[in-house]
Amino acid sequence: MPSPRARTRPAVVLLLSSALAVVGLGPAATPAAAATVPVGSGSYSDTRPAGTSGPTTNTGAPVTPKLTAAARNRPVPTNDWWSSLAFQRYGDNPYSTPMYGHPLTYQATSGGLDVGYPTTPAIVGDGRQYEYAHKRDLTIGLTGLNSPDTKADDWSDWTVTPYWSDGARTLRTTIGHGSPFVYAKGSGGNAQITTAGAPTVFADQGNVLGITVAGHHYALFAPTGSDWNVAGSTVTAGLGSKDYFSVAVLPSTGALATFKKYAYSFVTDSKATWNYTGGTVKATYTLTTEAKEGTERGTLQALYRHQWLNTTDPLTSHTYVSPRGTMKVRESASFTTSQKAAAVLPALPKSNGVDAARLRGYLNDVVNASDPFSGATDTYWTGKALGRLAQLVPVADQIGETGIRDRLLGLMKGKLQDWFTAGGANEFSYDKDWKTLTGYPASYGSDTELNDHHFHYSYYVYAAAIVAQYDQGWAAESAWGGMVKTLVRDTANPSRTDTAFPFLRGFDVYAGHSWASGHQGFAAGNNQESSSESTNLSAALVLWGSATGDTSLRDLGTFLLTTESESIAQYWFDADEQVFPSSFGHDTAGMVWGSGAAYATWWTANPEEIHGINVLPVTGGSLHLGGEKAAIRRNIAEMERENGGPAVEWRDLLWEFESFADPAAAKAKWDAGHAGYTPEEGESKAHTYHWINTLAALGAPDATVTGDIPTSAVFTKGTARTYAAHNHGATARTVTFSDGKTLSVPARSTATGTGTGSTDPDPEPEPEPPTGNTFQLRSGGALTTATGGTAGSDTIASAGGTNRDGTPYQPLVYEVRGVNGTLAPGAQTAFRLQVDAGTTVGLGQQARISYDFTGDGSFDRTETYHYFATDPVTGWEEYTQARGLKASTGTPGNLNGGTVRLEVWSAIGNGTSKLQTGTDKSVLVIPYS
Repeated sequence: MPSPRARTRPAVVLLLSSALAVVGLGPAATPAAAATVPVGSGSYSDTRPAGTSGPTTNTGAPVTPKLTAAARNRPVPTNDWWSSLAFQRYGDNPYSTPMYGHPLTYQATSGGLDVGYPTTPAIVGDGRQYEYAHKRDLTIGLTGLNSPDTKADDWSDWTVTPYWSDGARTLRTTIGHGSPFVYAKGSGGNAQITTAGAPTVFADQGNVLGITVAGHHYALFAPTGSDWNVAGSTVTAGLGSKDYFSVAVLPSTGALATFKKYAYSFVTDSKATWNYTGGTVKATYTLTTEAKEGTERGTLQALYRHQWLNTTDPLTSHTYVSPRGTMKVRESASFTTSQKAAAVLPALPKSNGVDAARLRGYLNDVVNASDPFSGATDTYWTGKALGRLAQLVPVADQIGETGIRDRLLGLMKGKLQDWFTAGGANEFSYDKDWKTLTGYPASYGSDTELNDHHFHYSYYVYAAAIVAQYDQGWAAESAWGGMVKTLVRDTANPSRTDTAFPFLRGFDVYAGHSWASGHQGFAAGNNQESSSESTNLSAALVLWGSATGDTSLRDLGTFLLTTESESIAQYWFDADEQVFPSSFGHDTAGMVWGSGAAYATWWTANPEEIHGINVLPVTGGSLHLGGEKAAIRRNIAEMERENGGPAVEWRDLLWEFESFADPAAAKAKWDAGHAGYTPEEGESKAHTYHWINTLAALGAPDATVTGDIPTSAVFTKGTARTYAAHNHGATARTVTFSDGKTLSVPARSTATGTGTGSTDPDPEPEPEPPTGNTFQLRSGGALTTATGGTAGSDTIASAGGTNRDGTPYQPLVYEVRGVNGTLAPGAQTAFRLQVDAGTTVGLGQQARISYDFTGDGSFDRTETYHYFATDPVTGWEEYTQARGLKASTGTPGNLNGGTVRLEVWSAIGNGTSKLQTGTDKSVLVIPYS
């Protein structure tokens, strides 16, 4: 819910008011009867400290989860899209607030489930928020149902089953992210659909009825042999000896037959699984179904943008509108995504851009402060202070300041151990009703509303991971590691069988990001402001798992970080400019809601903090932000427009943010303004100086290349790449990068270089791209292996304001014939294309590569890549295969006198753009030797 910085909710909240009306985690111990539960060298309490509160209603009355008897002993995944079903925040509403499943929206009422499909955005709060607010199209219920409340009866990774009972009638509905269906089971009455206005019937097949309500098309499915009856705004059907019926929102009336096929294949479970291998994260999303009639076990799922951008699974032509952009429908019970893993380092590597004496002075300012924790007493501000110190430990170590390093480690250990021991002025306390661990003193609703645990505890886990890097004994489960893992179980538990904590409390695996509110008690659904504090926890899991040898936990962190990084790019920063409505008028969102997003924070309207809240804390786990450099430039430009000039209050954070795209510009701002500013509470001049000057020397993060361990990264400056990796293990290892480079990394060390065994921190430029056969583009349509061409450009025709995504339209064509080559095992097509839209807004270029293996004129293999959204700033931008494969046909094979063709066209937009030719910066690399 609110970011932890939200000391109050003043002006900005007023403008939002209209929208707000275990594997590897140790034993799943149930708290003992004693007041103190020992965990290794630490402990937590099973009772709250005197004078404190647990979860309450808005009036302060204690509240317990609203669960049926069947669910009563299960840990509730608070901080979910449907949490208001279980958390009665408002005492006068025992049902739910609006819940945003997408494409459908829901709200429980006494008569059943209100359902809507919002398709038109509203702009509220002086243009600061867009929302697709829930508006009832119809209510799914039973005749006569009048339930006093609604409870959560069952749930899985992204579905939930609300339950109603009035003594005579019972109703269960299963709803979920991406589901166009609502599956209902009822007893004691007929199926009843009450529409918001008299429906228009477009199809009547007895037990299958197609209706249109408020311009939205729905299909109603009753058991075979029954018949729907329409009387005004009430539609009923007898269930006979059956107890099931379903309702679906249709993308068009013509889709009825397809949806009818799956209407009786009821979803009973949803589950995400993930795998990290060699720099790639794959995730599979699977629905389990039960055939109520017939034998069909398949279903339909609508994929969010962050999912369909990263899958090669076939999709139908059906789409839905959502606050996250277009959702695309898959006809299957599962789909798989594949992404390059987000990079994590304990710190930026050593470079010649940092003056050791100057850095030493900044470090001494921190470690010699009279109170390095700045008076912090609650979980959040203590965490911020721990995070600030943790960032400096490897930095001090880099320049040989082992004394400063060890003093910082001592400060961190002392504070962590204090919090990890029950009975003092601060402690963690377990709530057996809500099955959660809360730190006291609490802050910003982490106790009464169960907000923000992933924000607060991310700092503790991150600090502990840095300690573990230097002191494995301290991190042992029998020492203090047990308490670290208990915090992990509370916030990011990968176990679905742990009886003490829920599976992934705050992370919504289908939405692709976390939620911050523990009760979701808002008309706009749930929300998350500081996405970057969420990814801080994921990065902490990568580092903790790496440092302690827990590869399962490391890989969980990699999955969470990689998934959320794409969601942040799309839904907070609108990287492809395809999500925010054009009427919104902003390039970034300070907070994302179930119903949309807002250019706002919980506590201030200051543009610096609206832009900076999704940047802090800047760490070696923030490198994923560098994957969308055009979005960063738009973001910084908007901040300065809204701010009336460069940043003042949070200048250090915003300098660091700019360094992900333009390190030299960030350094210029640091050089001009570092003397007289106060660091943000989680920052220090030591860290900011080291960060900005290191990236100025090495270049910005390069997300197009990954190493085969999560703790590796690449930086590019001009045509020179620096490869970096940290080896937490006890023996040396070789890290292999996706472009073929290798790096030898000693035990428990960070190494940098440009190839095997190299440790040069400031490498010379290497030939790029480094693998396969490389072809430059020449104006006139040729591909050639020759170098030394004359730089030029070709004009890419406009898309004419029509969506040409996936289909070449007036493309530029470059071709080479007579190519012989043996397919390289495991290799893939690569390209780097320099494109420029000038100052034109809303353009996107797309590439297709085709292979005719024998030169007979028939292309045997085609690969179409997702388009690249260019920024409206004059200057070349780089489009690469890292955008991901959109579609492919044919199986790769050897070339024998073959033809290779590259096509580039405008997928979207209404204007021309440029493609650079004649240089080694615009190239196609084929996977052949």
